[in-house]
Amino acid sequence: MRFLFTVIPITAALIIAACSPSEPSAPAPAVASTAASPAPGKTSPANPALGSPEWYAWVDKTLAISDDGHGPRPETPEWNEAVNRKLGQEAPQANPGSPEWQQAVDALLRTRVATH
Repeated sequence: MRFLFTVIPITAALIIAACSPSEPSAPAPAVASTAASPAPGKTSPANPALGSPEWYAWVDKTLAISDDGHGPRPETPEWNEAVNRKLGQEAPQANPGSPEWQQAVDALLRTRVATH
């Protein structure tokens, strides 16, 4: 009887181990989320010139400054301030709207898009 209580659990464990895959299976693809990948339309443009209409449109869409055409127009001081508010503590210290400011905003958003 003691033999049965020893052999049966060991046999069952060996059968289960033999039927289990030897390598861990590949992880399931992650479900797209806002933290894992950029939302539609938030991918960085190829190489728009800083201050170009394409660049302003990308920044506007990425930070959701204008909502369905409502809000400040790009290239205005109000729009620049809205960008700074959206960026919060990460906002560039350069004069809003200046080429240095545009370059800093561009670099920051490209980093955000690449990591999100």
